[in-house]
Amino acid sequence: MKQTLQLKLSQHLALTPQLQQSIRLLQLSTLELNQEIEQFLSDNPLLEREEPNESAGFPVGNDALATPKPVAEEPPTSSYDDDYNVPSDSNWSGDAPSNHTPRDSNDGEDSDYADIQAAATSLRDHLGTQLGFTQLSERDRSMVNFLIEALDDDGYLAQDLEELLDLLMHENPDSDREELLEELHIALRHLQNFDPLGIGARSPQECLALQLENQEASPIRDLALILVRQHLDLLAAHDFVKLKKVLLCDDVALRSAHALICSLNPRPGAQYSPSDTRYIIPDVVVRKLRSGWTVNLNQDAMPRLRINRLYADILQRSRGSGGNGSGAGLNSQLQEAKWLIKNVQQRFDTILRVSQAIVDRQRQFFEHGEVAMRPLTLREIAETLGLHESTISRVTTQKFMASPRGIFELKYFFGSHVATEAGGAASSTAIRALIKQLVSAEDGHKPLSDAKIADILGQQGIVVARRTIAKYREGLSIPPVNLRKSL
Repeated sequence: MKQTLQLKLSQHLALTPQLQQSIRLLQLSTLELNQEIEQFLSDNPLLEREEPNESAGFPVGNDALATPKPVAEEPPTSSYDDDYNVPSDSNWSGDAPSNHTPRDSNDGEDSDYADIQAAATSLRDHLGTQLGFTQLSERDRSMVNFLIEALDDDGYLAQDLEELLDLLMHENPDSDREELLEELHIALRHLQNFDPLGIGARSPQECLALQLENQEASPIRDLALILVRQHLDLLAAHDFVKLKKVLLCDDVALRSAHALICSLNPRPGAQYSPSDTRYIIPDVVVRKLRSGWTVNLNQDAMPRLRINRLYADILQRSRGSGGNGSGAGLNSQLQEAKWLIKNVQQRFDTILRVSQAIVDRQRQFFEHGEVAMRPLTLREIAETLGLHESTISRVTTQKFMASPRGIFELKYFFGSHVATEAGGAASSTAIRALIKQLVSAEDGHKPLSDAKIADILGQQGIVVARRTIAKYREGLSIPPVNLRKSL
């Protein structure tokens, strides 16, 4: 057989460690960031934390950071509660941080121990361990790991694959977009086969469907799949009469399918989230100056990092003498330390830019409160700052702003909106505030109906449907008109 040489061109995904770290740090809360930094400090002797009033060493950057000081306490909220309502008579509660399949009463001790063990292991560590046991190629592993880093605390892939693809294309401009997107889809299928079942879902429906698909096929399982995929809204509304007509099933089958769905876990990643109290550390502080509303970074939330002088000197002498050995390892750790310092600085710089852009657009809110909140989208801020929407989404999640009006998550300033007669739009936050004002000022003997509130807002030029008023009223925990009437 004749031997020949062949030249083959191929594209490789260049998902650099620095890019992965930058993405990860950007989506961490301040508390999580400091936990991450503590791990780096224990692993890398070339990185150290500069103590207050200490000037020795190799300080990096202009921003000072010290140990964070909690200033407020507030439990995290889930972004999935608005996607569906859960039957109130089921064990599946949308208000619970997590829920699991019902267990036997005799296995309490073992189950409690398992829960403690799960809480001690982060979701990403748990998935990373499974990834290490797969037979995937290095490229596929990088793609799956990229998706793992994009998961939220409940185990959902909150960002669209197209948004994640844009991020990859920015770092790999020569890659074929369609080919890269297909690889992302394949990586997602791999991830969705990991434990816990339902991980990597992009919606509650997909999460429940993934869990059902892994159960043994049966008529009840198949009926539950149809309910989850096509009629979850009717099930949440307890509209069993309509469901039986649509599905052509009897009452026994529907109740069995309902019970099966209620045994599933709509938040598969929550069991790996810390269950202790979480404190809010504002990333930025808003103040009103003569020039207007100004945003500054919270110095107590920012870690002050630098390169260790002792080890840096050792490395410099090693380079000067042409030595090898330990110098190579130190050189690698020096580069990692520089990456971390740079990415931490970039994280806070981005948070500051985004926060100032938000404040610039919501000046009236800080002046007058919720009723003056204006409609705002991630895209608007992204276009203003020349960033991608996915970056704005990461920056505004679990990042907090302290202001004279209180402490708010940056994501609070974004939301849905409704049309006005003038052709503009009104923020849903402002509409909720108006509803609260109208109800608080109503005559107890003649309370305002949802239709009447819609009419009043319409007279102010805000076009809101009665069902939208009802939705907002229920979200504010305001009883319906018949329950608000005084005797």
